[in-house]
Amino acid sequence: MIASDETALQRTDSVCPECLARISATLVTSADEVRMVKECAEHGVFRSTIWRGEPGFAAWRRPKPPARVHEHATAVERGCPFDCGICPEHRQFGCTGLLEVTGRCNLSCRVCFADSGPVSRPDPDLATIAHWYRRVLAANGPCSIQLSGGEPTLRDDLPRIVELGCEIGFSFIQLNSNGLRLAAEPDFVRQLADARLVSVFLQFDGTEESIHEKLRGRPLLEVKRRAIEHCSAAGLGVVLVPTLVPGINDHNIGEIVRFALACGPGVRGVHFQPASSFGRYQLADESQRLTLPEVIRALEEQTDGLVKTENFLPPGCEHERCSFHGSFLRTHDGGLRPVSSPVDGSCCPRSDAAEAEVLRTVNQVARQWAAPAADVTPAGLDGHGTMDLDTFLAAAQRDSFTISAMAFQDARTLDLERLRSCCIHVAADDGRLIPFCAYNLTANDGRSLYRGRRP
Repeated sequence: MIASDETALQRTDSVCPECLARISATLVTSADEVRMVKECAEHGVFRSTIWRGEPGFAAWRRPKPPARVHEHATAVERGCPFDCGICPEHRQFGCTGLLEVTGRCNLSCRVCFADSGPVSRPDPDLATIAHWYRRVLAANGPCSIQLSGGEPTLRDDLPRIVELGCEIGFSFIQLNSNGLRLAAEPDFVRQLADARLVSVFLQFDGTEESIHEKLRGRPLLEVKRRAIEHCSAAGLGVVLVPTLVPGINDHNIGEIVRFALACGPGVRGVHFQPASSFGRYQLADESQRLTLPEVIRALEEQTDGLVKTENFLPPGCEHERCSFHGSFLRTHDGGLRPVSSPVDGSCCPRSDAAEAEVLRTVNQVARQWAAPAADVTPAGLDGHGTMDLDTFLAAAQRDSFTISAMAFQDARTLDLERLRSCCIHVAADDGRLIPFCAYNLTANDGRSLYRGRRP
């Protein structure tokens, strides 16, 4: 199964992309590429790329002790990934609880992990959503919440859903949105802000209309601009979230960063998501898989060194091969000063998650992604050109900027060692909490392991 030019690195477990049966897998290296090789007795051998080039696979390390959830809803019976709920084998509490408040969407995108569209089953009622909130709180404490879908803004009661989460005990609630309604209805945006929404994860695939037309089916650049303007005016922080598809927008990575900087301080950063094979998208072949080190190198090359490879670090929460992050301060000449270090910058604590540590995590995310205080001047200086400590801290919060990326696993690349460290937990219909990549896992024929299925 291992080719003559490949060297075995480590063994793990995965699933067959055809039948989703659990099978053993080996990580192998050849030249500067790392692949997962696995064999199903019924469906044959599969090879999938997980890493290309520098930063090197062997050096990309950030060991961390387990930080388990407070409350488990399922027992270990069939083994990972079939007992999610979260089960006792899971090694990472949720830094983010994701609630899908609708399956409806006002776009029919070429790329959609949820396979959403205009027709869907009925939206969950408020009692169901309250139950999800309470399940997340019991398992993970008052972590961050993302309201997702479908397109959540299709619900007129979305402000009430935000209020409900705050009443139950969550202080950082973020909205995943394509921005169409946020661009069209500034009054609705203000209602969300009044309900104590903190931040918007805004779908934003590029600075060229052709990119939006290819990925989303229509020109959307001006819509995105208006959505950013309305959110910033209402005091909501915005994080741009590009889905990266090779040949469509991987050339535009640097321009996306420059666009985000030009929209500051309301735009707090960029979170890149290389496309994976689930939902309404399948990679044609493994040459179309964009890996984390390729995104890091593109950031340095396409920004002409505005950010550098060494500015980016493995995560402190999820598995080290799941993501990267870089923390920066905007400078007054339009540049970026790195502030990441090997011991800070992660979104999550690295030890067992007592409630105080969960709150610390939420506060750190809020500093990065929430809108800055409106009364802080860009320079933060008094009339004598000096800066007191409180002003300095406020100015630093205003000028903070993050660049990050997450490589979601699909049935071809799923590594159960990584999955057990997932910190994004999706609330299923019945209240079980499912790691994000398990929840969205689909076989090659589109069959789902968890999404839309009951135990």
